[in-house]
Amino acid sequence: MDSANAPQAPSDDQPARASIARVYDAALGGTDNFPIDRQVLAQVRAVAPEVDDLAWSNRRFLGRAVRFLADQDGIRQFLDCGSGLPTAENTHQIARRIDASTRVVYVDNDPAVIAHSEALLAGDDSCRVVEADIFRPADVLGNETVRGLLDLTQPLALLQVGTLHHYGGDDGAELMRQYVDALPTGSFVVVAHFFDPETDELGPLARRMEEVFLHSPMRSGVFRTRAEITGFLPGLEIVPPGPGRPGQLELCDLWWPDGPRLRALNPVQRCIAAGIGRKT
Repeated sequence: MDSANAPQAPSDDQPARASIARVYDAALGGTDNFPIDRQVLAQVRAVAPEVDDLAWSNRRFLGRAVRFLADQDGIRQFLDCGSGLPTAENTHQIARRIDASTRVVYVDNDPAVIAHSEALLAGDDSCRVVEADIFRPADVLGNETVRGLLDLTQPLALLQVGTLHHYGGDDGAELMRQYVDALPTGSFVVVAHFFDPETDELGPLARRMEEVFLHSPMRSGVFRTRAEITGFLPGLEIVPPGPGRPGQLELCDLWWPDGPRLRALNPVQRCIAAGIGRKT
């Protein structure tokens, strides 16, 4: 879903509320966003100048996770929740480098995301986008397009990458349990989430960023603790995030990195974590 030829956001009829997808697009340097979306980033930059790194850490982790699942675990079907506006290196593009037969369904409820994705996926019979609320698992899993393209009796990967921190309820673990219960054995759940490390240095930074996100025109963006994020992988065997490591969450940039890290992570990069769980 390369956005190079995608329709651009119109300059008139400015929205009254920021969009999660458009704010993310702006953080990645995209053009499909409005001043109100860029305002959110400017507000967060006032307390965390490297805030764009949240988006880039999330995006790079997505690429490594999809490649890992397609190459090492033979996953050939993906359900990508809250996929956002099309950019380079989307799930289907990454997975199909491993196996061209891979099937992908993207799920979002942003009209702009749906319009862009439908245009860019036109004619692709193995890749679809559906409009649904990812925080209503029954609606997603019962969707006709989802059930028509994906075989829910065979292992698949459910992606919640950069989505659950926009869920403000206290029952997020139960929400994810509904997804997990519906997945067949051998499936994987991928989560990346804003992270409060609960240290003297980083805890206050996470809470300052959260405060700005929640009171910005976007009105969402919760930073959760390690225990809270792990709760989004209920009953799953967590994949080790590196060689010789125990199965646990890890910072997005440190989850099976592509090569040695020559520069230390900045404080913002240490405030987004990820994990992959396998249903056994």
